Amino acid sequence: MTLAPMRSRTMSARPEKAQLARRFSLPDWPEVLGRAALSLAHRESYAVTLGWYGGWTARSSTESLRFVLRHFGFAGNTRSRLDEGVRGRLLLWFSIGLNAALVLMLWRLLQVSAPQDLAGSPMLARGPTNTVVRTNVVVRRQLFLWSEIESHDYPIYIANLRRIGCPEATIRDIIVADVNQLYARRRATEVVTAPQQWWRSEPDRAVSQTALAQIRALEGERRALLTKLLGSDWESADYPLPSLESMTVLDGPVLGSLPPETKLALQRIEQQSLERMNAYVRERRAEDESPDPAELARLRRQTRDELARVLTPEQLEEYLLRYSQNAVQLRGQLRGFDASAEEFRSLFRTLDPLNQELQLAAGSTDPTAATHRQELERQRETAMRELLGTERYEDYQLSQNPLYRQARELATQSGADQDQVAPLMLILGVTEKEEQRIRNDSSLTAEELAEQLQTARDARQASLRRLLGEEAFRRYERRQAPAVPPPLPPSPQP
Repeated sequence: MTLAPMRSRTMSARPEKAQLARRFSLPDWPEVLGRAALSLAHRESYAVTLGWYGGWTARSSTESLRFVLRHFGFAGNTRSRLDEGVRGRLLLWFSIGLNAALVLMLWRLLQVSAPQDLAGSPMLARGPTNTVVRTNVVVRRQLFLWSEIESHDYPIYIANLRRIGCPEATIRDIIVADVNQLYARRRATEVVTAPQQWWRSEPDRAVSQTALAQIRALEGERRALLTKLLGSDWESADYPLPSLESMTVLDGPVLGSLPPETKLALQRIEQQSLERMNAYVRERRAEDESPDPAELARLRRQTRDELARVLTPEQLEEYLLRYSQNAVQLRGQLRGFDASAEEFRSLFRTLDPLNQELQLAAGSTDPTAATHRQELERQRETAMRELLGTERYEDYQLSQNPLYRQARELATQSGADQDQVAPLMLILGVTEKEEQRIRNDSSLTAEELAEQLQTARDARQASLRRLLGEEAFRRYERRQAPAVPPPLPPSPQP
């Protein structure tokens, strides 16, 4: 009796479950898919469709299924309990149907847009034609590295520049600049001479000639190479090139051991200084004016400032002792004095600042400036007396006598001993006074004046022959020539 009711409930539950299974069985799903596709076809985009089914993503799986069933109009008891197998199959088929509907909608959109695009195509509008269209595809490399173009072999370098379409004028500029840099580096490293006696007023001709020969040889190689690479017309007025012979020879234990980079920097500074000086002088001459000494002094000061940025104080002093304007003037001032290296260095250190002030104050007509110049000159003379001492200062004063300088030069040219300088000075002095007397005689005609002057010169030559001897006198006559040029080179002078 107790089992009957339980069995009846079980039996009554089976038809209910079977009925639900039949309702959601597989044969009914094509209708579901059709309705889903029909509903989705009325939507304009996939995003709208997802928005419409936003509730499905926010609910649990069971509630979402009930929502879909109610929406598509399916009857049935949504509160019934479904087993896990049926629920999984429902979700799977629903996902498949949704994706199929999306694919269908995408395919239809492509069918609608493709004919419009093709209809606007000019190839379809023209219709069939027998013309054969050939497309010439030119592949040109636009990007390259300069390391792929540059080469140590100049012919290859030039060929690479032409291969990339570089104009001939630009190729010439590049090659000329590169060759100039190459030979400037060789000149800075290969032209090594013995230290010049920079404190001497008379330069060492052998040292200067050796350095000049080396420089000229390098200059010849440079020009021959450029002519071979670029032709005979590589140098023109439109592209002026600096001459290597205008550069300073750096020698000695300090300047001779400078790194090549520093030597090149010095050469650039010298070239720029020379260009500034020449430009200023040309400008003043164009205005029929003489160059202002104070402005020239300011330009030299600018060059010194540039040199100080690449040289140490010791190196700068060595450079100025050899090549500065004030050092050249001091050597000329001490001509015939035979100053030692220590005396010249001490004098330069003391006199150089005073000379710079005098040069900057030159040309001024202000009475105060004139008084200042006189004070600077007095300080310079006092400094020389203190540095040299009494005896050496007297020798210096004697060396300032023009007759003494002529006698020393004459003794040097003839190879005479230095103890003959005083007699030579006497002969030259007597001859000069006699020539001055003849020129001041207004009673003489032009012919008589010329005849008496020639007689005085003949008497001087006879006195020199008796004093020097025949061999030394002939040596003096052979070596009578223009004055010895200054040390190589005298410019640019900071």
